[in-house]
Amino acid sequence: MKIEQKRINRREFIALSSAAGAAGLLSSIPGAAQAADFPSRKMQTYIPTRAGGGADRNFRAFSGVWSKHLGIDFEPGFFPGAAGRVGYETYMAKAADDCHDLIFGNMGPEVLNWVVKKPSFDLGAYQYIIQVDADPGSIFINTNSSMKTIDDVIAEGKKRTLTVATSRLAHPASLGMLVLAAKTGMKVNLIPLSGGKNTRNGVLTGETDLGVLPATTVMGRKNINILGLFDEKIVLPDRMPKAIAINTEYKLGLPPLAAGARAFGIKTSALDKHPDRYAKLIETAKMTFADPAYAEAVKKAKAPIEFIAEGYADQCKAYFDDITAVGKEYKDLLTG
Repeated sequence: MKIEQKRINRREFIALSSAAGAAGLLSSIPGAAQAADFPSRKMQTYIPTRAGGGADRNFRAFSGVWSKHLGIDFEPGFFPGAAGRVGYETYMAKAADDCHDLIFGNMGPEVLNWVVKKPSFDLGAYQYIIQVDADPGSIFINTNSSMKTIDDVIAEGKKRTLTVATSRLAHPASLGMLVLAAKTGMKVNLIPLSGGKNTRNGVLTGETDLGVLPATTVMGRKNINILGLFDEKIVLPDRMPKAIAINTEYKLGLPPLAAGARAFGIKTSALDKHPDRYAKLIETAKMTFADPAYAEAVKKAKAPIEFIAEGYADQCKAYFDDITAVGKEYKDLLTG
């Protein structure tokens, strides 16, 4: 089982940008003529978390450029609560199925949430269609801590129960921490603090011994060291000099756990009713990835280009299926 995302480096951004100039326009898409009047109103986007976090940052970077290619603005609405469940329930209950209403979530935590407890709606009633990043899960610690390496964390965790801050219990980074503990015999107690900012602060104030989050949420932050990634390689070793590839070093038997795999989703009924509008969404999304303005927006948001992962329905479904399988395998750990 392998969860893969296509990460884009700086050279590829330049190549994509050049290719965009030569690409065919929407007139080459079947049904594009029927989509000429789309969008006819602002694109409403439901975000199942608080403003100011990783989802918000990624949404604004992408939608700010996407709006130029679609010719309309995006209007976000934030619906935190119940580990993302509130946002999805609200979207499925209120969103129109005319392709103007999208949801923008973090696939990993939200799919694991469905593994732990099924939602009120049919999981086939929505689909992820555009993935924007693949941000590996990390273990991080306060620089003042006596623990300086993952080996230190494991040794201390065999002496006492370590408190671990996390944004959500059902989260790829949380799952990675629980599997590491199970494999090494250490003891941990996950403390959900609702969101990246609160999770960071829990570690910085000493409320918890350490924390787990997507790497970009903590990378380069003052008084924080990333000790390891739940991955098979370190993509940015210069930005995380103390980090090791935990999956490989400790033979966890896990695929790379992208703790940040943010993606736009849409009601399946909207795709069925308006394939021409869906085609326009995808074509303009591709233009957005290829637009140098997007690279600049990512840079401005202080997110590494190396973690951008351009993906569409097939890639999203593969991630959905794979993280579901991992979640089911370790469901007993997620439910405590």
